[in-house]
Amino acid sequence: MGPQPGELVLQAPARGRPPQHLLDLDAAGRRDAVVALGLPAFRADQVSRHWLGRLEDDPSTWTDLPAAVRDQITAALLPPLLTPVRALTCDGGATVKTVWRLHDGSLVESVLMRYRATASSRERTTMCISSQAGCGMNCPFCATGQAGLTRNLSTAEIVEQALAGARSLARGDVAGGPGRVSNIVFMGMGEPLANYRSVVGALHRLCDAAPSGLGLSARGITVSTVGLVPRIRELAGEGLPVTLAVSLHAPDDELRDTLVPINTRWKVSEVLDAAWAYAEATGRRISIEYALIKDVNDQRWRAELLADLLVGHLVHVNLIPLNPTPGSKWTASRRQDERAFVRALEDRGVPVTVRDTRGREIDGACGQLAAATA
Repeated sequence: MGPQPGELVLQAPARGRPPQHLLDLDAAGRRDAVVALGLPAFRADQVSRHWLGRLEDDPSTWTDLPAAVRDQITAALLPPLLTPVRALTCDGGATVKTVWRLHDGSLVESVLMRYRATASSRERTTMCISSQAGCGMNCPFCATGQAGLTRNLSTAEIVEQALAGARSLARGDVAGGPGRVSNIVFMGMGEPLANYRSVVGALHRLCDAAPSGLGLSARGITVSTVGLVPRIRELAGEGLPVTLAVSLHAPDDELRDTLVPINTRWKVSEVLDAAWAYAEATGRRISIEYALIKDVNDQRWRAELLADLLVGHLVHVNLIPLNPTPGSKWTASRRQDERAFVRALEDRGVPVTVRDTRGREIDGACGQLAAATA
């Protein structure tokens, strides 16, 4: 019997994973796979350099490889993984949300967000990517959580979302002309730490130097979690100092048990203890994600309780005006309540910002566009 609606699911359903892809393998594994095809090991580095370094996904352009070799490696190690189904843009073309169909018909979403330079910040482009098709965490205000979990994504399926954005930027297909991806956030569909091995593999492909990976800075990558405590502690030992974002959404166990059902297994204090250990191990500031929901978790006393939990730690609070899903009873806080929540944190010296929400007019909440497409 499969997972039931509303059930918390930590173990992904056993469904067919995609065929093995070059990006599922580390550098040594790629060389072994190429040698198994009867080819010299150095061909793996050549292909990796084209695929990851130059963002060239058309093998016919790889003129340093004989045509027969290109065809052989493409057939064996470069199966198509993502098929674009639908793409919507907003913010003058600077935000692009794409629904992808996977080999088994599952749908996932990614979002490219380009931010122009300001007086205090450089231009940056962030890719928000998915780690699972659906999600088993069952958070009631989240469109993806209400859809349930279909399956885990492979390492290659995760990385290919980022590469698709990088290629479109390199071609100049996004408003603002040619550019590059500077930041990756694992905040799309799914709970990243529930698909731990594939996500860690993806982090290596994103951070490793060419030709093994894209060569992105770990400081520009954020992994979000609702609070899988053992996995947070394991991630702290991986040697990948990415930013950890904890989707807290409530400072008290009574409310968080309802908003984030994993809290029935690991309470607020346990989640935060693991987060502080992660900060100590990596030197990275913890991001506390907090979706402000009207008359649910936006009271000033909850802001003060949150401040009590966070003050004195290496932390930053990211308040998120809730992007409501159609037909949901959950909606964004009033502006005056949002401002009061911010003041309560600032009064205690807790760093806080309100997220610049994008994509409301293109089914911006994670899972909405895929649900509308399905």
